[in-house]
Amino acid sequence: MTDKPTIVLVHGFWGGAAHWANVIVELNKRGYDKIRAVENPLTSLADDAERTRKMLRQVDGPVVLVGHSYGGAVITEAGDLPNVTALVYIAAFAPDAGESPGQISQEHPPAAFDNIAPDSDGYLWIKQDKFHESFAQDLAPDEALVMAVTQKAPVGSTFGDNVTAPAWRNKPVWYQVSTQDRMIHPDNERRMAERMNPRKVIELDASHASLASQPQAVVDLIEEAVRETSG
Repeated sequence: MTDKPTIVLVHGFWGGAAHWANVIVELNKRGYDKIRAVENPLTSLADDAERTRKMLRQVDGPVVLVGHSYGGAVITEAGDLPNVTALVYIAAFAPDAGESPGQISQEHPPAAFDNIAPDSDGYLWIKQDKFHESFAQDLAPDEALVMAVTQKAPVGSTFGDNVTAPAWRNKPVWYQVSTQDRMIHPDNERRMAERMNPRKVIELDASHASLASQPQAVVDLIEEAVRETSG
């Protein structure tokens, strides 16, 4: 196991590092003993990218950097460090320079857009009673309920934060599209993937929460990135 890179996982909006639970277990089953999951504050893209960079700098050796949802924007912004050997996007935003997740979403609004609501403090929430159908319709109701109740709301302005220098222009990329995604329109995912000239794109019949509902397929993609960028 010592020759494997460190896998660093970056969560998106409305969740934390624990959203990667099933992926973490699957990676461990396959012999990965160096796994880290960033816990981002979701206060701004700059804050989240810096939190991710701090973790990356703590890793001695190569890193495969994986982002889900808004975490894709974070790895796009933070993934330029020299120890990052690959970027893997899981139903994720991959903005270009000067683009924001909000701008991309406006091109093809997602199906569940109306189920996102701001509170009086400027945080954005998925309505609890709409979380299952919006974010994780392919998970059991109990699993979705826990996600709904424990969701981590981003500061609304973070949606409008622009990427500065996209790391995917200089790093090899893999991308997973969720064909039943209601939080990022699948056509937006396909368009973002195509323009990055990825090594591979896979499409899963999955919700936005593909990292929880189809962890084996997600880890298969991560392992392809590992194989193609390790020695």
